[in-house]
Amino acid sequence: MRSGARLRRWVARARLSSLRTTFTVSFAAVAAAVTVLVGFLSYDAAARLVRVDQQTVFEGVVQDLLDEVRHSALTPADFATADADGGPRDELIRPSGTVVQVLGPDASVVDRGHPPLPVGADDRRIAAARTAGQLVEHRDVDVGDGMYRVATVSLGDGRGAVQIAQEFSDTEDLLRELQQRTVLLVGAVVIAAGLFGWWLARRITSRLVRLAGAAEDVARTGRLGIQVPVAGYDEVARLGRSFDRMLGRLAQSEEDQRRLVQDAGHELRTPLTSLRTNISMLRRIDELPPAVRGELVADLAQESRELTDLVNELVDLAAGQSDREPLQRVALADIAEDVAVAARRRTGRAVTVRVSGDTVVDGRPGALQRALSNLVDNAAKFDRGGSEPIDIVVTGVGMPVGASAGADAGAAVRVEVLDRGPGIAEEDLDRVFDRFYRAPDARSLPGSGLGLSIVREVAAAHGGDPFARRREGGGSAIGFTVSRGDGGSGG
Repeated sequence: MRSGARLRRWVARARLSSLRTTFTVSFAAVAAAVTVLVGFLSYDAAARLVRVDQQTVFEGVVQDLLDEVRHSALTPADFATADADGGPRDELIRPSGTVVQVLGPDASVVDRGHPPLPVGADDRRIAAARTAGQLVEHRDVDVGDGMYRVATVSLGDGRGAVQIAQEFSDTEDLLRELQQRTVLLVGAVVIAAGLFGWWLARRITSRLVRLAGAAEDVARTGRLGIQVPVAGYDEVARLGRSFDRMLGRLAQSEEDQRRLVQDAGHELRTPLTSLRTNISMLRRIDELPPAVRGELVADLAQESRELTDLVNELVDLAAGQSDREPLQRVALADIAEDVAVAARRRTGRAVTVRVSGDTVVDGRPGALQRALSNLVDNAAKFDRGGSEPIDIVVTGVGMPVGASAGADAGAAVRVEVLDRGPGIAEEDLDRVFDRFYRAPDARSLPGSGLGLSIVREVAAAHGGDPFARRREGGGSAIGFTVSRGDGGSGG
């Protein structure tokens, strides 16, 4: 048993740990995906912007050189040295820090660049060209330790050419470093997201762990009074509060069931003992005088009827605790008329019904009829004189839904049965609705003490309260209230 309980606890914790791990991994995965996407797009946009900008600057320098050699008859000497006042060479170097190398008519290097640029067949052809402004471009040229773009522009008339170059390997190195930093940033964000997700998952699931522990304690011990930890206002807190309320109702139901069984056992013991005694005397019935025989049979009949009534009321009371009769729109006035007709036929007594106001409620017709029948039967039992009719008074008060219902405050609908019996003693008014309670003056009368308890259960199930009072001039007024628009939560 203990090993099984430990296994269940381990499985529950493993499931919660799996949930925590899933939450952590999911959080980290989402963060990683977003970070990778943003990093990739940012890097791609930055790299594209830098490369395009660099290419645009180089193309602008080349275009300026072409314009200049086409409009002016320039010689290699014009580009060979820098001019303090700003010559053509300075105009080429200043915008982008380009490398300038000047070639003579035979493609010899007149002014070597820093670093020196390679001179190929195409470059020699351009240097000997007769037309100024002819162009040849080389991409990805390996010069020294770097990669360059190289453009060679002819000066015309075979005077030579000017080579200009722009290094792009340093830009690529910068972009490569940016890429590495982006990858490191993504990794750091993923790790941070995983740690934060783990912390957040632990914070969230910690309450689920406590709630699962409480559920396991209930399953293991069977005790419903275990305190359920509740904190916050989110879905987990709502689940905890709902679970706590469920345990409370189960505990109350278990207590009601236990008390009902104990009380029923106590009350059934007396008639069963009497029945056993009388049945044992039946073995000697031939030896008994005729008068004693008749008394014995009458006692058996009376005790069997009382036992039948007690069992029926116990069944009604137990059914009232778990009644699943659906709520309907019913008129208590109609129920009162049906109960009055049945009571007149059963007891031969005059039963009147007085109605005022709107008596339509949301209720369970069977339960309401059972409660009202118990009140009328109780009145007929105690009012044995029968000189005055039993009155059923149904009053629609029309109070707002949800207001407190009671004998003094009234309710949406108030049902009251009036009789002219001996009345209820003041000290018994607060106890007449208790299970199996019978006032001292009523213990000699038939009954089980469950009829009014059923009335209390039905009233509570319909959002109302039972009440009892003494009538002026003698007798009792006993009844209950029903909320007009809500059948209550009980049943």
